[in-house]
Amino acid sequence: MARCTSSTTSRCLPPSFSRMAGWTSASVRTGRVVIGAFLRPVGRGVKPRLRHLGDRGNVRRMKRRLALPLGLLFLVPALSSCGGSTPAPSVHAHAAERTMQEEADTLLAFYDPILLALYTESSRAAWVASTDVSDEHTGMRTGAETAFSAFAGNAEIIRRARQLLEHEDELSDVTVRQLRAMLEAAASAPMTNPELARARVAAESAQSARLDGFQFCLERRGDTCAQPVTTNDLDRVLHESTDLAERERAWRASKEVGPTLRDGLVDLQRLRNGVAREMGYEDFFQFQVSNYGMSTDEMMQLLARLVEQTRPLYAQLHCYTRHALAARYGVEEVPALIPAHWLGNRWGQSWPGLVADVDMDSYVENRDAEWMVRQAERFYVSMGFSELPESFYELSDLYPVPDGETRRKNAHASAWHVDLQSDVRSLMSVEPTWDWFTTTHHELGHIYYYISYTNPDVPPLLREGANRSYHEGIGDLIGLAASQPPYLREIGLLAEGEEINEIDWLLDSALTGPIVFLPWSAGVMSHFERDLYANELPADQLNTRWWEHVRRFQGIAPPSDRPAAGCDACTKTHINDDPAQYYDYALANVLVYQLHDHICRNILEQDPHACNYYESEEVGAFLRAIMAPGATRDWREVLREHTGQELTAEPMLEYYRPLMAFLEGENEGRDCSWPAGE
Repeated sequence: MARCTSSTTSRCLPPSFSRMAGWTSASVRTGRVVIGAFLRPVGRGVKPRLRHLGDRGNVRRMKRRLALPLGLLFLVPALSSCGGSTPAPSVHAHAAERTMQEEADTLLAFYDPILLALYTESSRAAWVASTDVSDEHTGMRTGAETAFSAFAGNAEIIRRARQLLEHEDELSDVTVRQLRAMLEAAASAPMTNPELARARVAAESAQSARLDGFQFCLERRGDTCAQPVTTNDLDRVLHESTDLAERERAWRASKEVGPTLRDGLVDLQRLRNGVAREMGYEDFFQFQVSNYGMSTDEMMQLLARLVEQTRPLYAQLHCYTRHALAARYGVEEVPALIPAHWLGNRWGQSWPGLVADVDMDSYVENRDAEWMVRQAERFYVSMGFSELPESFYELSDLYPVPDGETRRKNAHASAWHVDLQSDVRSLMSVEPTWDWFTTTHHELGHIYYYISYTNPDVPPLLREGANRSYHEGIGDLIGLAASQPPYLREIGLLAEGEEINEIDWLLDSALTGPIVFLPWSAGVMSHFERDLYANELPADQLNTRWWEHVRRFQGIAPPSDRPAAGCDACTKTHINDDPAQYYDYALANVLVYQLHDHICRNILEQDPHACNYYESEEVGAFLRAIMAPGATRDWREVLREHTGQELTAEPMLEYYRPLMAFLEGENEGRDCSWPAGE
């Protein structure tokens, strides 16, 4: 009996799968793929993940494990014998004549080319929809993503992968990882229970529409909104106003959407857990954590350790901040818990505005936008990376839409691996500002990560970071490296002898970066979503539990008691649209400082506060060694091999040690504790 191989797959597929493998670009782009019936475009497009420091509005596209929205394709069983019409035999039926490894190779030889074709169509359609925003292009994107999701969630593929994983000890480690990735991709749209999967997508779409369409209001007169506002308007008040009454009105207005979203979140709790259990997970939180090869308990223990390690520095920063804000607002009695409306962020995840602005834009104002991108490329080339392919510059959309053009584009920064092979692109709107200077270095970090793991040793299913946090960690690492004074001097942005105030720099970085962010991400968000899914938190406890976590981890309190019927957690976009993986950002932050510390101390033998990666091929080799394996190896093994350590926040604390000494001096004689249980 003839068998399918990588070279004969298309000939060996039964008619229905041959049609699927031969979908044309035109059929996918119209949003209708014919497998016995026309499809209506359903589901939602993939949005780039919002960077945690969202005040500046940049978006980082952290590539996830091929988990796109649900489609409604129902595929027939695959991999029948050539020319035959008999049902596809099970894996076990072949066991006597073929090894489990050979069976797995056959499945992957079938899966990979279709994966690449559909993923590429989906990415290209999403690219067009992002660079030329229109309803038509959004529909094309939805149709392409529908086709991809329907294939990934096919019941027969799920069955085959599960059967093979029952014989895990007979398979290579890379094969096991591919099969698990296959099931993880299927988990967002499992056709083993299409009604449940459809209901989840409908609920997510409805929740997103409620959030996106909500009209915020700063002042009401009866049932009428006398002053409608946008979230940008509310953020502006929290950034700039010194009137506590106005600040409180803005903060309360930002939470008004919560009750509108509460029932939807309760419904999503049930549906997401149902889909996860359909795939064999205990709950949705465990499913998301499985990307790390960890159990829920292991992840929560890791997050607790990181929060505990950084707690002393956070406590000093918290103490300094509440006294500084009390002085700003003319409040004589300094509260132990920071009132939420005192802070410049709706959730207290970032505390901007406490350090006099350093005019970093002046360093790059005489450069043009093209120089910004080319200098970021030169940074990588100086470390031994290849020049970017010409196609990168031909296909990317790097600069603002020229005046006079009617085309609209997504203005946020993102990096794209369009075909999981050589087509890499970036979507930016680069201008000569400091933020874009660091952002271009960050985004090219993603691009060079794509290029590094696109090699014969990494199969398509595993062309991603070692875990979800690695991609963002590498990008942020290079962003940190790009702001080091020696590099700025070498490329002529910082004059010889000119110094940057280290304490102001570290203080602003801690307030708007990892030290304030970690208790929010690893603490509040991760613990609430664990409670929501793993512990099936009841609807009447949503607000109470949320504020328990906010007090415990952040030391923040609402201006007054919050209603139990509300849902302040629902006001955070990620709770609705990007659920149960916010810890990715926390782990990426910790990873940045661990890698930076190792590079500076062990490779360059330099001070981590004045460390220059530029023109160090040894640093480039170190980074490539981390990036090149993609997801073929356990992330913990990769980290131990290259740094000699488990993931730890100690290097982050060491980086901020000068700030700790400064804060202890400023806080001398103050009580820097807070009542977490109030």
